[in-house]
Amino acid sequence: MFAGILDEVRRISPLVHCITNYVTVNDCANVLLACGASPVMADDEREAEEIVSISSALVINIGTLNERTIPSMFKAGKKANELGLPVVLDPVGAGASSLRTATAMELIKEIDFAVIRGNISEITAIAEGESRTRGVDASDPGLLDRHLPKEVICLIMKLRKKTGAVITVTGPKDIVAGEKYLYTIKNGHPMMSRVSGTGCMLSAVTGAFCAAVPSDHALAAASAAAMFGAAGELAFEKLTGSGGGTSTYRSYIIDEVSNMTAEKMREAVKIEIR
Repeated sequence: MFAGILDEVRRISPLVHCITNYVTVNDCANVLLACGASPVMADDEREAEEIVSISSALVINIGTLNERTIPSMFKAGKKANELGLPVVLDPVGAGASSLRTATAMELIKEIDFAVIRGNISEITAIAEGESRTRGVDASDPGLLDRHLPKEVICLIMKLRKKTGAVITVTGPKDIVAGEKYLYTIKNGHPMMSRVSGTGCMLSAVTGAFCAAVPSDHALAAASAAAMFGAAGELAFEKLTGSGGGTSTYRSYIIDEVSNMTAEKMREAVKIEIR
């Protein structure tokens, strides 16, 4: 069920329009190519709608907001809604500044998102309007180490109901909340949190997977998280003994996404459904 989506991504090679941050834009482009999709990075307001019109999905990442790109996000998002394309929001650092939080909230108000993906601090910020975000890291990553505390589930479901979007919360365990099912993904490795851009890369891959499964964005988001987490595990195995560090690990993650197969996914994915 989950592994077949990767094959579908590679069969259709969806064009994913990313309005993303300049810290991780190259990684996002390369991981999309690695999973079988095609990236296009366009953030000028004058071409945002035109690029969306030839795309299969849109990913909006607010990691490096500025007055030039914010209007592009709104234009692209509304055009994608008009065309019925899946839109993924990555509210990077929401809660860290009033600009980030307000922009994320306004985007959610004006655009229908298929998936919202963030860490627990970012999700808290847009669900509750406040947080203790430290940079782009979760302020309380231990929340997802425990056995899905009731308050975490309530927070996620509150945002899902409020927005109608699938909510993906990433951390030591990834949680994907859809209308019917709650997926808990136990793939990944702690070292992934030491590499800038792993969350951004997952958001881009989520866009590609949503394009491949337009009828079930929760299944697509869970599959993307499991595949990317499995790639992180395999990359760490490769890193061990190589003498490499975080930069090498980042490259290995993209390599493992490129080398991922449906068979590898079936063997590696660890997903609970309820």
